[in-house]
Amino acid sequence: MHIVLFCATNRGYRFASKLFQLGQGHKFTVFSFRETAWEPPFLEKIRSLTLGQGQRFIEARNVAHPDLQSFWREAPIDLILIASWRYLVPESVYSRARQGCFVFHDSLLPKYRGFAPTVWSIINGERETGVSLFRINDRMDAGDIVEQRRISISETETIAEVMERLTELYLELAERRFDSLLEGNVSSYPQNHDEATYTCKWTPEDALIDWRKSAREIFNLIRATGKPYPGAYTFLGNRKLTIWSADLPSMPGNYVSYAPGRVLESQPDGGATVLTGDGVIRLQTVQLDGEPIVNAGCMLTSLSLTLGRGI
Repeated sequence: MHIVLFCATNRGYRFASKLFQLGQGHKFTVFSFRETAWEPPFLEKIRSLTLGQGQRFIEARNVAHPDLQSFWREAPIDLILIASWRYLVPESVYSRARQGCFVFHDSLLPKYRGFAPTVWSIINGERETGVSLFRINDRMDAGDIVEQRRISISETETIAEVMERLTELYLELAERRFDSLLEGNVSSYPQNHDEATYTCKWTPEDALIDWRKSAREIFNLIRATGKPYPGAYTFLGNRKLTIWSADLPSMPGNYVSYAPGRVLESQPDGGATVLTGDGVIRLQTVQLDGEPIVNAGCMLTSLSLTLGRGI
């Protein structure tokens, strides 16, 4: 059997590793693309893994590129699987698979169709998410559902922690469904399109902190955009300051002054407390561009400092 896999990121690497274990004796063609400047590297890892398994690897963002037409015409394909992919797969490609084309997506569809659903769900303060395995069609993330698995999100979990648990669900679903997908023996049910919600593409610029927002909103942004993402950020003077971790004080006090971004308290071992639009947040670890990560209380030592620029 010939299986085509579209994958990227470290999750895609782990997903490909799992498929190679499950599909020993089958033929694979793996597609991936080069990471953006802010992402941890993954392309060469996926390439090396694939070639090391004696399988074919193709680097491409546009899988329908004219240079690939001969591949799609000449190579009989039994199954296409998509995991951690962010580019359009047109019908001219996905219709080539004899047993179908299936997508692993990290949201509980029809909610959070689109880009970076886990980042946006944490930013929005969602308390649950999950993984949806669905049949591809010509609308974004709108195909019939094969199976869904859900997890809760705690109020303090970071993007790395949630992504790790979602990745484990990807691998569990792959193991559970691989044989039936390859045999074309899967049932599915339509999504309720009336309940659909959508996300736009996430960019690092979306992680700029607006100190006028609530402490909870800022905290959610910080935990949603930490590693492997480039981090929520503000400005200290004219220098970019990345906030890697923070917490919400249990007894924040009742401030009647309005100076969002103002440093209120600084402790070398306890971080730095900063005023927001509705209260306070305690910054724990921060990093000026080109410098190491430090405790916020060691850097933000003046109570005259106001973080942010152009807000």
